Amino acid sequence: MAKIGIVLATYNGEKYLPQMLDSLLAQTRPADIIVVVDDGSKDSTVSILESYKDKLPLQITCMPENRGHRAAFSKALEIARPLLADDDLIALADHDDIWCPQKLQQLEEAIETSCDGKMPTLVFGDAIVIDAEGKPLYDSWRTVAHIQAELPVETRIAGTNNITGCMSLFKASLLKYILPIPAAVGVHDAWIGLLAAKHGTIKSVDIPVIQYRLHGNNSVGLGNRYSFDETCKRQIDWTDMLISQSSLLNLNTPETAFLQKLNRYWHKRAERAVLVEELPFLLRFSHFLFPEQRGRLKKVLFSLLGSPAVHLLFGHDK
Repeated sequence: MAKIGIVLATYNGEKYLPQMLDSLLAQTRPADIIVVVDDGSKDSTVSILESYKDKLPLQITCMPENRGHRAAFSKALEIARPLLADDDLIALADHDDIWCPQKLQQLEEAIETSCDGKMPTLVFGDAIVIDAEGKPLYDSWRTVAHIQAELPVETRIAGTNNITGCMSLFKASLLKYILPIPAAVGVHDAWIGLLAAKHGTIKSVDIPVIQYRLHGNNSVGLGNRYSFDETCKRQIDWTDMLISQSSLLNLNTPETAFLQKLNRYWHKRAERAVLVEELPFLLRFSHFLFPEQRGRLKKVLFSLLGSPAVHLLFGHDK
């Protein structure tokens, strides 16, 4: 029987962490290993973790200073890697959510069931959305965040992601591609999802597996948290990195051509006011760039504006 390893990143989580750990204790299919990396917490997070060591199979590593969400998960996955065989399973966890009691059991059953004749490499479920105090806000995270059950690789290359790490379970065999998580990866879930799509099969499960808490300080949440210039820089860094990792990603010829065109587009958008010559590219690939059909033409037209024009028309905070 495959082992399940939970990888948990914590940072100043004293307010919500006990509820999270209690939900791990309540799992109908308990985890075999729980690797925790604390990312330089200044509150009582580590003390809370230590108090659960006799109840849960915790292995705790404390970082001397805060390095961010991506780095914490990369470190935790590196620690977990030698503890797991390729056929073992990994579940990612945040300190502020509450897992449904059957989460691991349901996702394990899903990853052991074929999907169109193929065994899944990664499965992901849905979530009930709660507020800071645990009050239900929405019945479905996918619905409120407009998340599609399936995405083409080109859409993942463009930066859209449908894999929320804390709602997923994946084969440890993916770690040889995932690690180390590059610094240009803004959201580790997107990197894992892209690699799972290129080196396996992704399966969605239409059931809530966690209570996903929105409290204003989420590393991932609703809405765009970045200015236009920050978005341009992140997209340039992301596509530059994907080009440098092309052999690892195993992109086919059309995917590679799309990535190169997208990279050139973002470099130009960061510098030029209007990009009329990019209209054919934006129209041809609009279904990849803007997977939600509603408002697609409006998004295409706005995408003809570069940084100088956006600042002139909307101000520097756009």
